[in-house]
Amino acid sequence: MAEVVLVTGVGPGTGKSIVERFAAAGYCVAMLARSQERLTQIESATPNTHAFVCDVADEAALAETLLTIRASLGAPNIVVHNAVGAERGTYAEVDPQNMRRAFEINTMALLSLAKQLIPDMETAGSGALICTGNTSAYRGKARFAGFAPTKAAQRILLESIAREAGPKGVHAAYVAIDAVIDLDWTREFFADKPDDFFCQPSDIAEEVFRIAHQPRSAWSFESVIRPYGEVW
Repeated sequence: MAEVVLVTGVGPGTGKSIVERFAAAGYCVAMLARSQERLTQIESATPNTHAFVCDVADEAALAETLLTIRASLGAPNIVVHNAVGAERGTYAEVDPQNMRRAFEINTMALLSLAKQLIPDMETAGSGALICTGNTSAYRGKARFAGFAPTKAAQRILLESIAREAGPKGVHAAYVAIDAVIDLDWTREFFADKPDDFFCQPSDIAEEVFRIAHQPRSAWSFESVIRPYGEVW
């Protein structure tokens, strides 16, 4: 029976590519997103994938969805928390409610995933919990006042999880993407940029897959990736 991978925030870019990478390797992939239409399109085009409509910011709905996944597919052995909430602006501009929602998506949903799914991994003696993030988790730029704190909290929570669950066989890791991801809207917004300015979703997915399969003697907690031309 195929091992189960759960991916949150399955959109047209990174999430879809992560799903496709694991499905191509023979995993049974549970996909979470708010859009039924988007999930149905991916499910119909990609074998070994299963759609579950869920807003991860809704703690009760997430808990119910995870129970459904465990009952129908089995306990996930690999979890990729790719869902992201963002409220951008300076401290004077941010909407507190939007920032709270971003915190629910980025950090509290991670806590729910860990509390409900890591015990099964610990029992099995193996598993991985990976977050896709960005360098806002490390620095608070002026116009990221409503976003950076939620990603920094996410990274620090995952580090705490890693220190507790790692010795029990569960690999927790943070993949920070220091880049503009190649999507239709980013291409339009950065229309003057060359192709190598953008980070490809399929390459991000490859890094997530690699991290999920690291040998126990050489686990990474943090991986920071960027296009070769990125200024940093």
